[in-house]
Amino acid sequence: MAILTEDECRAIMKKALSYSKADECEINLNGSDSANIRYARNTVSTSGAISSTSMAISSAFGKKLGVITLNDYSDAAIAAAVKKSEELAQLAPENPEYMPMLGPQTYGPAAQTFVPATAAMTPAQRTTLVGNSLQISKDNKLTAAGFLESSAGFSAMMNSKGLFAYNKSTDINFSVTLRTADGQGSGYATKDYNDVAKMDAVTFTKRAAQKAAGSTGAKAIEPGKYTVILEPAAGIVLLEQLYGSLDARSADEGRSFLSKPGGKTRLGEKLVDERVNIYSDPLNAELPASNWAGDGQPLGKMSWIEKGVVKNFSYSRYWAQKKGVKPVPGPANIIMEGGTQSLEDLIKGTEKGILVTRLWYIRPVDPQTLLYTGLTRDGTFYIENGQIKFPIKNLRFNESPVIMLNNLDALGKAERTVSGESSQSALIPPMRIRDFTFSSLSDAV
Repeated sequence: MAILTEDECRAIMKKALSYSKADECEINLNGSDSANIRYARNTVSTSGAISSTSMAISSAFGKKLGVITLNDYSDAAIAAAVKKSEELAQLAPENPEYMPMLGPQTYGPAAQTFVPATAAMTPAQRTTLVGNSLQISKDNKLTAAGFLESSAGFSAMMNSKGLFAYNKSTDINFSVTLRTADGQGSGYATKDYNDVAKMDAVTFTKRAAQKAAGSTGAKAIEPGKYTVILEPAAGIVLLEQLYGSLDARSADEGRSFLSKPGGKTRLGEKLVDERVNIYSDPLNAELPASNWAGDGQPLGKMSWIEKGVVKNFSYSRYWAQKKGVKPVPGPANIIMEGGTQSLEDLIKGTEKGILVTRLWYIRPVDPQTLLYTGLTRDGTFYIENGQIKFPIKNLRFNESPVIMLNNLDALGKAERTVSGESSQSALIPPMRIRDFTFSSLSDAV
């Protein structure tokens, strides 16, 4: 019963609220169906399926809150859970930052986050996708390791003040790493979509295979500052450190790269190159998202960075009240506008530089400047006179996405990609960056 309809959610949550004696009560109901295939050394190693639901009951007396979770929706189990949440609330200390629950909200149009064909995927369909990927690896005498997962899920919330929200969604996620027989060459590809019809595992695996074969015999180059082309799968892991940190409270309290002396912030200031536009839009057809946030607030289109200027911070309801401003929920999705050039066009326009397939093992160095370190992997190539000349050994970088976006040279067409660090999706263009800092060599493939 993992994917409950809107009516089924209403019935269960209304039942739970009927038992409530608290000042306020909120019910959150979530569930998902997912199935996956994992493979390594050109052989399927595991496959499985998970179906689960969970309900959280939050009861409040004044600013005292108690929460219970359960997955038994019988009358007796729900009644007992509501009572237990109320007992916990009475025992809890007051939360000085507690905010009263929201009343009924008006939500805008809903995007098509749920695709029936993705939800209805069969084991045979998943096996075919993986089998086709594996065949490319075998035909090219490569060794593949990968993961494919399809899922469908729902989220719903209801409270004693009359709020109700519901959304359901689907996703198919695919990633593959291909290595040469001697282990010296490696290629990688990752994609995720709401719609299974967009998942072309064969094309993505072929790209990874080309990179694996082409990255053998890598040469060492001196660390230093280089022009780089970051493919979307590489760029996203640095960009998410930037757009994931646009929080008002941390900036106001001096804990952020957006803080300034005297309690001031960089809101409204030009932060990066004027070609940088980052926004969220639940109705984006390539990256559809829910039209409501986890606390029930409506979500619509929101500009975060516009022509390089920081236009908005996210404000929790508590911090917005403290500052006397309107709450701004965090983004449901992220879109960074790109240009018109393809990745190949960016390469052709590069006199000397480095093509980076992927960045990984991202770790903070200095939160105040948003400086991060990490490594290239799975296909790093030297470019000269608009052509890929030879593979190079991997490098450690030390770079801030703020500095990176100030050194922006060119943008390609934005495409949907998924972060290898957070597993979050975004629309990100390939980027050509000047003076990207590499600090040392890495012999790892």
